[in-house]
Amino acid sequence: MRCPQCEAPDTRVVDSRDLDEAFAIRRRRECPTCGFRFTTYERVETARLVVVKRDGRREEFDRAKLVAGLRKALTRRPVPDDAAERAADAIEARLRARGATEVTSAEIGELAMARLRELDHIAYIRFASVYQSFEDLETLKREVDALYADRTGAGR
Repeated sequence: MRCPQCEAPDTRVVDSRDLDEAFAIRRRRECPTCGFRFTTYERVETARLVVVKRDGRREEFDRAKLVAGLRKALTRRPVPDDAAERAADAIEARLRARGATEVTSAEIGELAMARLRELDHIAYIRFASVYQSFEDLETLKREVDALYADRTGAGR
């Protein structure tokens, strides 16, 4: 690894630590020429995941977009600060575990709704109302009633 300070061709590793459940490695390095210390990260490069949109367009999976949508739904809800990131991690892991290189946006939306339903019912309704484009209050009421029925049925 080249030193970012003096551009010497070789640096030595001072310390290594696993990150992200061993899917990444953090390395502290030192340049023997100038003594500069810096950090590098190594991550496994996974196969590209392509999302097929409703209109047929294809684009590369963007985890940041998924996290942003989950965060928006979870705004001001009593969940841990990293809930959106952990949910996105779980959704992405599930998609990649399938082994397919293409996934529909509908599949991602369904997985996101299922995860939000487990996390927080209000966040789920927020997300579902946008994702499913509820046409009227009656559709929204049916969804809330279904949630309420699940909750009271599970408590018996």
